[in-house]
Amino acid sequence: MRSWFRSSFGYFAAVAAAALALRLWFVFQFPVVAGDAWFYGDLAKNWLQLGILGVTGSGGVEPSLVRLPGYPAFLASIWAFTGAEHYRAVLLAQALIDVGACFLTADLAGRMLRTPRAVKGAFLLAAICPFTANYAACALTETLAVFFTVLALDLAVAALDSGRAWRWAACGAAVGAGILIRPDGGILLPVIAGYLLALGCRSLLRRETRGWGTLGGTRVLLFSALALAPLAPWTLRNWRDFHVVQPLAPRYATDPGQFVPLGFQRWMKTWIADYVSVAEIYWPLDEETIDISRAPLRAFDSNGERQAVASLFARYNVARQWTPELDRALGEIAARRIAEHRLRYYLWLPALRMADMWLRPRTEMLGVNDRWWRVEEDPGGAAVAMALGALNLFYVAAAALGILALWRRRGAAASGLTRPPWGVLLAFVMVRTLFLGTLENPEPRYTLECYPVVLVLAAALFAGARLRSRRQCGEE
Repeated sequence: MRSWFRSSFGYFAAVAAAALALRLWFVFQFPVVAGDAWFYGDLAKNWLQLGILGVTGSGGVEPSLVRLPGYPAFLASIWAFTGAEHYRAVLLAQALIDVGACFLTADLAGRMLRTPRAVKGAFLLAAICPFTANYAACALTETLAVFFTVLALDLAVAALDSGRAWRWAACGAAVGAGILIRPDGGILLPVIAGYLLALGCRSLLRRETRGWGTLGGTRVLLFSALALAPLAPWTLRNWRDFHVVQPLAPRYATDPGQFVPLGFQRWMKTWIADYVSVAEIYWPLDEETIDISRAPLRAFDSNGERQAVASLFARYNVARQWTPELDRALGEIAARRIAEHRLRYYLWLPALRMADMWLRPRTEMLGVNDRWWRVEEDPGGAAVAMALGALNLFYVAAAALGILALWRRRGAAASGLTRPPWGVLLAFVMVRTLFLGTLENPEPRYTLECYPVVLVLAAALFAGARLRSRRQCGEE
């Protein structure tokens, strides 16, 4: 792969400069330091200055486990040199990291597609992608999550190609780093380990003992051990401070003993399908008043149900505090809705949430009206949203067509699951998408970790690449 970079140094240097310029433009024109960014910053500052990974409250700084330590550690490592709360330095570092992710995406394309055009195409598509570039300007976990995802996938493909133990170790370490950034980074662990086990079982069935030794149990154990190792200190710390076994961040980002509004969460899942409702109803709970009239028609199955829900939220709006009593009442309504419409709850709504996260214009960090289709309210914002929506659709459609193109050329591919291992990339996208469909808060940013695979598949279409065996491809 490196030979392709060296042979076209001018091209990659020019595109890398453009990639960095795009990200710097977002950093200086659309920086976002709000919401969760302040929470991460508080954790990092207290960790850096007091040695406590905790939040500042009325009684001082208290330890917390609501967020994994990866991103606070990243912030603290930068602020150790620049001073606490120097967010501009954080965003500049993320811009550089995201350019690095572009190079990794190109390398992944080279390993999968084996042509210089594929490498160049994937690099260009990644460099000019505004969706990942935009999040480099946000003090959130997305940039690091995308980086470690594509790093892990690139190392997994390299390890499957060579079988070298050190590459599986490096892949496990990359997955472990990704888990410390976001708990859903752990999706890569069962996907890659499961793929390895499938290869091992296949080798055993064919009585290829050497194949099992190379791709089976030993590699699974090495990879899994290094992926899970970073969680050991975190789990021990949580047991020491909170007396709970908590290897990841809690499902609803609460410390032990805090009230979890499970009734509200379950009710949201009986109707939510888009990001607008996340911004208008899900996020404001316990922070702002909630206008329940902004909920869509599908949130209510009858006028009586609408009135009952409106009454509960009217009581909440008085003090802006969601109580266990209100939660139990809303949970009962949710239980009835689920019992009466199981197909809607377990199939149709998850499908709509997945579609919304993949296809919605990615404008949530650009100050554009979430109801962007109301052109009369913000004509300029609506135009930006439609342009970005068309571009997002282009990337997704190009990836889908890339899959079809590769499928049609499958006769030119070598037999076997590992030449090249498209199964592990596609399994990751599928498993992650299905997982996202179970969430109560469908946010488009959650699909960004899949974008390196999208870009590689799109490069397959535009590069006219053909799958070839390792012997046909020559050196890596």
